[in-house]
Amino acid sequence: MTPSVETTSSEDSELSLPAPKERRRLREAAELTHDEVAAAVGVTAATIRSWESGRTAPRGHKRELYTQFLARLAAPPQEAGPTGAPGEAKTARAAEEPAADPPAPDGPAADARTEPDELADELPDELPDEAPAEALAEALAEAPVRVPAPGPAEAFDALYAHAAHDLARQAYLLTGRRALALEAVEKAFVQAWDRWPEVAADPDPVGWVRAIVHEYALSPWHRFRRAHRHLDKPPAEPADRILLDALLALSPANRRTVLLYDGVGLDLPDTAAETEATTPTAGIRLVHAHADLADRIPELADVPLEKQSALLRDLLTALRPAVDLAPRPAVAVRGGGERRTRMWTRATLSLTAMIAVSTAYTVMTAPTHYEPPLAPGESVSGVPPLAGPQRLTERSRQLHDKLLADPEAGPARIAPKVE
Repeated sequence: MTPSVETTSSEDSELSLPAPKERRRLREAAELTHDEVAAAVGVTAATIRSWESGRTAPRGHKRELYTQFLARLAAPPQEAGPTGAPGEAKTARAAEEPAADPPAPDGPAADARTEPDELADELPDELPDEAPAEALAEALAEAPVRVPAPGPAEAFDALYAHAAHDLARQAYLLTGRRALALEAVEKAFVQAWDRWPEVAADPDPVGWVRAIVHEYALSPWHRFRRAHRHLDKPPAEPADRILLDALLALSPANRRTVLLYDGVGLDLPDTAAETEATTPTAGIRLVHAHADLADRIPELADVPLEKQSALLRDLLTALRPAVDLAPRPAVAVRGGGERRTRMWTRATLSLTAMIAVSTAYTVMTAPTHYEPPLAPGESVSGVPPLAGPQRLTERSRQLHDKLLADPEAGPARIAPKVE
């Protein structure tokens, strides 16, 4: 099966698919989010954004579902039956009910509850004279209450709770190692927390984290680590063992392409973009991977090519690992990342301080002027040895002792005789 992307205008007119701008207008008019439309069509929110921007176009069965969904959104509210697509009842109610109050302005006031002065402005001008306490309580109950917007920590925890388990399962299918899968997920979310403003502004934060998880899990350097040299315990079911062995037998690029296209549900252009390849290259990888999997998995060999993707997706979803893939709590991941950041910050400051002290000591002890080195010594010949008293002979010693013992004056003093 060779995946292809249909983008011609003739096919759009044949299936009555609106233009990209009209698709977005219909969704916004029905007050639907990308996630709601993706759930109704059976694709991801990133795929819906790509369809609305005109970068890609739906194909096959997904094209028919998307066209029918947009046709139901474009139909008048009274034509929508009880089995309509999600959001049709919301569109009908929005047409019948009066316009809602404008949204609260952004800023500090939106993060706090209603102040007393603002609450007084929202109460009715006139209250009945009888039972003012009951009327005031009723008015207070009907007054809108602004809920504080979630902070960065709450938003990160929500993203972690939504995607961490699925990403751990994907990393396990790519590597067959539980410890490496959980480590990849934790590393990716720590990096996401360190760069949270960028991740929060990204249109697909799950895809941002998923790319880091897959790249870290498939890094070839892990083979040199003793903890990740051997595979974990295989799944209990024989079919699951065959599927996992077949996946791990593929090359890393083909394995990741199959997981993104068949497991995650991305279309071919998005799969090519995430694997940093061209669309034809991703299609060729997918064809070769399906052929290799069909040779190893009996269920895939018995179905036509056009149905292999759907069957493979069901098999990947039903696979049950023999190990626990529950990641650590989000609070522990955030705390570990912050502690690691503080540790590296302190180490950097300590190293900088050491360099500054060494530089200051060098500047203080360095010589301020040039001192020429001492010339090396040379041997000198022809100089007589140092003259001095000679060793006394026996006679000289006796005379010396006599002079010391007889200090009297006279001729004998001048010429003493030896006795």
